[in-house]
Amino acid sequence: MNLIRRHQGLFLLILLLAVSSLACSLFTDGGADEPPRNAVVVRVVANASLQPWLETAVSNFNAADIKNTEGNPYFVILDTVESGQAVINLSQEDNYTLWIPEEQVWVNVLADQGNASYTNDCQSVAESPLVIAMWRSVAESLGWPGLPLGWLDIGSLAADQSAWRYYSGGEFGDTFRLGHTHPGLSGTGASTLLALVHAAQSKTNAVNSEDIQQPIVQASVGAFEGAVAWFSNNTNTLGATMSERGIQYLGAAVMYESTVVHYGNGNIVPVYPLEGTFVATFPACINESKTAEEQEGARRFREYLLSVEGQETAVRFGLRPVNEAVTPGPPLDEAHGVDLSQPEIIFAPPTLDSIYAVQELWQAARKDVNLVMLLDTSGSMRGDKIENMRNAAIQFVQQMGDEDFITLIAFSTEPEILAQHVQVGPNRDKIINAITNLHAEGDTTLYDAIGLGATIIGETNSVDTTNAMVVLTDGKDTRSYRYSFDSLLISMATANDTTVFTIAYGRDADNNVLQELATQANGNFYLGDEASIAAIYDEMSAAFGGSAGVGR
Repeated sequence: MNLIRRHQGLFLLILLLAVSSLACSLFTDGGADEPPRNAVVVRVVANASLQPWLETAVSNFNAADIKNTEGNPYFVILDTVESGQAVINLSQEDNYTLWIPEEQVWVNVLADQGNASYTNDCQSVAESPLVIAMWRSVAESLGWPGLPLGWLDIGSLAADQSAWRYYSGGEFGDTFRLGHTHPGLSGTGASTLLALVHAAQSKTNAVNSEDIQQPIVQASVGAFEGAVAWFSNNTNTLGATMSERGIQYLGAAVMYESTVVHYGNGNIVPVYPLEGTFVATFPACINESKTAEEQEGARRFREYLLSVEGQETAVRFGLRPVNEAVTPGPPLDEAHGVDLSQPEIIFAPPTLDSIYAVQELWQAARKDVNLVMLLDTSGSMRGDKIENMRNAAIQFVQQMGDEDFITLIAFSTEPEILAQHVQVGPNRDKIINAITNLHAEGDTTLYDAIGLGATIIGETNSVDTTNAMVVLTDGKDTRSYRYSFDSLLISMATANDTTVFTIAYGRDADNNVLQELATQANGNFYLGDEASIAAIYDEMSAAFGGSAGVGR
């Protein structure tokens, strides 16, 4: 079933949202210098996991001053983006000469969207297996490296708290918190789900939509997804955040071996699933719609990436070389948990149909969200602030799943419940209408609103849903009388395993309060303004598993 065509209008919504709000959320600029006046500029867009390697490679290539036959230098400008997001962007506007996704299937998805310019001239420039990144101490408590661990093992441990406490010795918390990237935006996210399908079906050849619909697959994916605490929209962000925030935030996450090596520093190790896994081949594909000299520049850059120098640089950033003249060395070593004889079993690459079909599987398997959204409507929110907040909140609600629940609370002089624990699907229009009618006046009862939201989560808590709270405010609390910002309020807000995301909207918000609350509740703190607020809500939607990217 072609999900992209079914939801083409919603793809455009996501694209316009991201473009209008925060351009850097689409493509991350590699930080290139200005090209010489006579340069042949080669714009390259690559998978985000390659950013550490390619930033160095681009700098070295540009410094080499490689020229064409007319004496004009080639100059590469690098952007990075996850493959699912790249499909959305490149299907609408394409300014690139070279694209390096993680797998050829994403080139096929883009062609299915009407842009087949990258399909005919592709060559792998590096490899990296998809692994389960795990804190070394956690892995060792589960028997690693002597005892093989698999996708289904991790799913079982995550689904059974008593089993997790038994096998982990109870020293890493009551629950096994997992993370992976958003399957609609990122190839590693889609590959995670497809790997679970392969494991449940004991298949190495490509899976199809019939495999994905099998009850054992639904159960296996559901067990795994039920423990996912965070869906990152970026592989590098997943690796960096896991490293920075520690075992209590994420015990394990799915990413490429290169990402584990780069961010884990030996403290996080790659676990190679016993059932098998995918290996990213990173095809560098030339855009045949560009000029001949631009294509030649892309070809010369690709040749540099495949050279001994380029491949040795790739190894330094944890990627496996494809040039046989280069021997893998540190950090692809035992000190970083790397086993170059792994993976023993490699799954066949995903197909176009499986990429589409697995999106529906994920939306069905992920835990429904029990969300409390707190919106500041005090007098200081007048003008563009409240208008942009309304637009961002509406777009957020549009991305929520039909089975999700939302409580909407506006707070000014008093907190006001506009919708209490209503299912989104049958009430989406009513929720959007309530947000549309918000207006700004009065004082700021931030703490009372947080307390009220936490109380409602406590009353509606269920093992079948993930609890989350989003708090947006542009100022400090000026009127709360029920609650203060103290250990009691923090305890209430973080109870029931609630993840709290906070947004300081403008310069006058209490950043310290909002940051501490988000940190204590395993969420994220954002600094926002009128220009960035839509992108922030879009990122939070992805973190909750909202419908986005190729899965819309």
